[in-house]
Amino acid sequence: MRIDEYAELDATALAAAIAAGEVTADEVAQVATEAIDAVAELNAVAHGPFEKPLDHAADGRFAGVPFAIKDLVLHAAGVPTRMGTRLLGDGLVPPTDTHLMERFRAAGLATLAVTTTPELGFNGNSEALAYGSTRNPWNTAHSPGGSSGGSAALVAAGAVPIAHANDGGGSIRIPAACNGLVGLKPGRGRVSVGPDAGDALFGMGCELVVSRTVRDTAAVLDEVAGPLPGDPFVIAPPERPWSQEVGADPGRLRIAVHTESWAGTPVDPEVAAAVDAVAATLEAAGHHVDRRTPTIDWDRLIQTNLVLWCAFLAGSVGAIEAMTGRTAGPDNLERTSWACVEHGRTISGLEICSALDSVNALSREMGRFFGDYDLLLTPTMNTPALPLGHLDANAELTALEWTNRIFDACSFTSVFNQTGAPAISLPLGQSAQGLPIGVQLAAPSNGESLLIRVAAQLEQAMPWAGRRPGVHVARAAATAR
Repeated sequence: MRIDEYAELDATALAAAIAAGEVTADEVAQVATEAIDAVAELNAVAHGPFEKPLDHAADGRFAGVPFAIKDLVLHAAGVPTRMGTRLLGDGLVPPTDTHLMERFRAAGLATLAVTTTPELGFNGNSEALAYGSTRNPWNTAHSPGGSSGGSAALVAAGAVPIAHANDGGGSIRIPAACNGLVGLKPGRGRVSVGPDAGDALFGMGCELVVSRTVRDTAAVLDEVAGPLPGDPFVIAPPERPWSQEVGADPGRLRIAVHTESWAGTPVDPEVAAAVDAVAATLEAAGHHVDRRTPTIDWDRLIQTNLVLWCAFLAGSVGAIEAMTGRTAGPDNLERTSWACVEHGRTISGLEICSALDSVNALSREMGRFFGDYDLLLTPTMNTPALPLGHLDANAELTALEWTNRIFDACSFTSVFNQTGAPAISLPLGQSAQGLPIGVQLAAPSNGESLLIRVAAQLEQAMPWAGRRPGVHVARAAATAR
């Protein structure tokens, strides 16, 4: 198998080729290793590629399909994890897998690398001092987004067909938008974050992947969703596998569309136009589309993020200190991380209670809104991918200034982390400069099936498969020849 042939296949097609004996898993792993090396200029790899893939099930749905894991939250036994921070030095080596890693292995995914992330995940960019700047394959002067920027860059560049990602404020959807990928943030509790956490980041954190096709995202969700012993709650399972929703008729839906930033910050006209084009496509498909928005108290949302994120970061750093014996400070944490940790250490129980009250109020408002509408259509980000350095985590900013800096630019995603509702970013637009534009669809709780049905409908109506970034493994291989 040549690199260009490999890069044309999504995870589902690649798994089928391996299962049919058209190519062996070992041959695919070798090509994938070469592909990862071919796009080294993106600086998307924190560790690897490995000499051989991590152990995985030979009979799994994705047996032998190359995969990468993000250097945050999820971890694999024996593989160093740095979480994007110099505080961990060369990395902490966990003795066991997280539950999600166990399920990735059981699905047959063949992990070849660990991907870059911003320090401790609190950024819409991926330029941690621990690794250096990760670059966007569509334009290397721009960011791949964050915090799953390394995973998204590798998938967009054709190095792996699918990669692990997680999302506490937009960190699956933002890099999906920046890199022209599919990024589903599943609903709260859909995918276990155990055993290290129960309700990660006060319920705002969730895990899945970034991919190039809706069918890959749906199939991976089939493989990894569902509760495990000790999880804090169990949510309703789907009526049928999510992969069966791809191509299913979504019916005639009530869809609200909103293109103005809830933060009051500008939205790039090209981004708004991309959302409008999707709204027109949905209307042409028979859906009822209205200009509507839920009521969002932005100042309250930001204050909630400030409290919950800073408390979480302070707790995470405290745990690292306890495990390593190192003392955190400005010499081993980036300036905004340290500012957030210092602020987090001052937060009281009453402040956390107040923040959780705000989460409840927002959830009730969104619940009311979704009583009138099946889906909400918005931009994923205010702009296409930002220039490198715009979200500089080593800047001299207070915790509040840093929180505002992130969510002023990424003002459409965090609402659904606080409410726990599922949301998906789809690569349905492109700027005049050739950068992808992501469009977000959000659903009420347990709405993943509906999101997948509509996402597949849009993938067929507004296909993106033919787009390819400037930095791509097939181009790199052709140049080498």
